[in-house]
Amino acid sequence: METSKVVRHQKIQSLTAKHTEKAADSAIGLWEQAATQIISIVGEGGFDSLYARSMFLSRSTCPWLVATSESQQSDHRFVNLKTSLEGQTPARICEANSQLLITFTDILASLIGESLTAHILDSAWDHDAQETVGKEFKNE
Repeated sequence: METSKVVRHQKIQSLTAKHTEKAADSAIGLWEQAATQIISIVGEGGFDSLYARSMFLSRSTCPWLVATSESQQSDHRFVNLKTSLEGQTPARICEANSQLLITFTDILASLIGESLTAHILDSAWDHDAQETVGKEFKNE
């Protein structure tokens, strides 16, 4: 099970580092894709609670991240995140988004299991990128 967690973390790091141009837009794109899949499992309230907790925990390493308000509408869910990211360098954006996604998926996996979390992320994100990361992990 721990290997799956490491692979998931590597997958996230690879995906967040993939697009340094328009890094803030790419980060939001990853969140929107994941949100669509995760909300179908845990609902909007569940997603928003997990996201708020992840943001709170990630602010210890990235204090410039703006916390979201509880009353975010679904079509504006990531406005504060995008605003926070747009003021940073591409490297800091990738680092912060990776940290935030890892924190979020760790919490999600602790609640619904690593297998279902992996399946959700597979549905949300590019399968080719995940296979590449998995192969890289096995080769180390």
